Amino acid sequence: MVEKFTVNLGERSYPIWFGANLESEVKVQLAKWAGAGRKIVIVSDRNVAARQSGALRTMFGGAPTLELEPGEGTKSLSELGRVLDFLAANKIDRRAVLVAVGGGVIGDLAGFAAAVYLRGIDFVQVPTTLLSMVDSSVGGKTGLNLAAGKNLVGAFHQPKVVFVATEMLATLPVREFAAGMAEVIKTGLLGDAELFARLERSPLTVDSPDLAGVVRRCCELKARIVEADERELAQEGGRALLNLGHTFGHAIEQVTGYGGYLHGEAVAVGLCAAARLSAKLGMIGAGDAARVETVVAAHGLPTRLSEPLPLADLVDAMARDKKVRAGGLRFVVLKRLGEAATQSGIDPALVAQSFREVGAAG
Repeated sequence: MVEKFTVNLGERSYPIWFGANLESEVKVQLAKWAGAGRKIVIVSDRNVAARQSGALRTMFGGAPTLELEPGEGTKSLSELGRVLDFLAANKIDRRAVLVAVGGGVIGDLAGFAAAVYLRGIDFVQVPTTLLSMVDSSVGGKTGLNLAAGKNLVGAFHQPKVVFVATEMLATLPVREFAAGMAEVIKTGLLGDAELFARLERSPLTVDSPDLAGVVRRCCELKARIVEADERELAQEGGRALLNLGHTFGHAIEQVTGYGGYLHGEAVAVGLCAAARLSAKLGMIGAGDAARVETVVAAHGLPTRLSEPLPLADLVDAMARDKKVRAGGLRFVVLKRLGEAATQSGIDPALVAQSFREVGAAG
């Protein structure tokens, strides 16, 4: 069954299509654009091109395609240059459509390229990983990493349409699926207590009969948050709530050079640290913090650093995080399991202790 709902953002509104297989829907939509004289180009990565070769041929035929190396290192200024040169070489004009086929790295990079090429062209998201399906393909955040920090270069650029085909998850490596579960767990923690309770009852797997429903619930919750605060301007709460676990997680990624952990793995450790911080602030009990760690571990994700990282380096990375305001960090903390809030002015000693408890050294 094919379903869809709309992310309501006025003139930037767009549909998200859901189905096990959406090859026909993608092909029909792109054929309409091509029939109207709009050129279609594809950006993907080598792993996706190998695993989904049949689907890509069906959907895109002989459309010009750029295959990049997989991994967080591709979200860089140098790879952005490759994408922009690819668009120029194919004589892309402002009516063209760039299709991002892959995980969060490809979606972020291609989306940012679409935002800046000719001052903005349309793009489409075809997420192929659980993480990109439930999180990064929705909401219009695009960006690149710098050596100084995660996602420090970026733009808000909403896609024209998102196609979520859960059948693509069948070829996803186990580790990548687990990494995506960090964002599913995050969604339950920040705004869907029923979802978190479902994850407590039994781990969600690629074979779970309710997988498609869970993916849709995550997208719907994120869409509603984005509709209320598209550019993360709310003074309290709003879109910033989606950063639960990410202030800790981004610091881990930056200190390890974007190579030691998948994004979802770093976020998983960050969720555990955020839960511990919330308990130290008296917002949840130690038992609830333990429940978070139990669910994280049950889904094959780390609850602690695999090896100690210097606390000073982690704190320094946090200080360069894009969520710094007026020289201070805003953390997303848990009021209860299923409800989160933003909070500034937290005692740095509590943050440091929370990081130590998940394996930081110093």
